[in-house]
Amino acid sequence: MPVVVVMMLIVLLGYGLTRRPDVLPSALLDKPAPEFDLPTLASDRERIRTADLKGEVTMVNVWASWCVACRAEHALITEISRRTGVPVVGLNYKDTKEGALRWLGRYGNPFAVVAFDQRGDVGIDWGVAAVPETFVVDEEGVIRYKVVGAITREEMNENLVPTLEQLKASDS
Repeated sequence: MPVVVVMMLIVLLGYGLTRRPDVLPSALLDKPAPEFDLPTLASDRERIRTADLKGEVTMVNVWASWCVACRAEHALITEISRRTGVPVVGLNYKDTKEGALRWLGRYGNPFAVVAFDQRGDVGIDWGVAAVPETFVVDEEGVIRYKVVGAITREEMNENLVPTLEQLKASDS
């Protein structure tokens, strides 16, 4: 009996090692982006809403100033926006305005606009498990792709940029 249990554990562990932790299924893929209405990081009087994501392909990047992995992907976010012409909406998650503004001042601001989700409610509605996460939203406001964790150069070149370009081409 102990041999059978050990064999079952080996099989389960072996299967677990074949899984990619950065690829998580999302219940939101191919569904409309969840509704939100948040102040922008720039001003409490300015708002950004789900409806603002419609009309063109958009990339939504969930980030925070306290997130080390967000710093690692920051230059790639800028590069993706420049290469594709796709606007990037930042969703600043469970952060302080001061920290977020200081971070953008230090590393640059690749975002067309930054929504300020101080309590993290919108991030939860979007299924964010941890920052960073990135979503591709088509011109109809439907989530078409998701990256869990920091974007790598490989992810950018093999999946993210081709997805953005394909969606832009079908939008034309």
